[in-house]
Amino acid sequence: QVQLVESGGGLVQAGTSLRLSCAASGRTFSRSTMGWFRQAPGKEREFVAQITVIGGSTLYADSVKGRFTISRDNAKSTVYLQMNSLKPEDTAVYYCAGTTRGPIYESWGQGTQVTVSS
Repeated sequence: QVQLVESGGGLVQAGTSLRLSCAASGRTFSRSTMGWFRQAPGKEREFVAQITVIGGSTLYADSVKGRFTISRDNAKSTVYLQMNSLKPEDTAVYYCAGTTRGPIYESWGQGTQVTVSS
């Protein structure tokens, strides 16, 4: 189990950028696949991006591909989500998550609010 705390959310204008951070505690971070998810009010949680342990392979939802970049710094036990060209539809609570045992994420942060105005 990894304890996760997101930060960096806020209110921004469409077309600008924002970087989210997720600080992890626990020795297992370096062997954890990490992901970002988001949930808008009244909507289901959706996958945003993922970065694997070996090779740092990344995967993105079509809705954010080309605009968002996920990265990790194992020395700092931190995963990031760089969000560029933000759109109002990106407004949501963003959660980071991790897994050490397969495709089902087992550790979740409390989330950080991102609001994009038009």
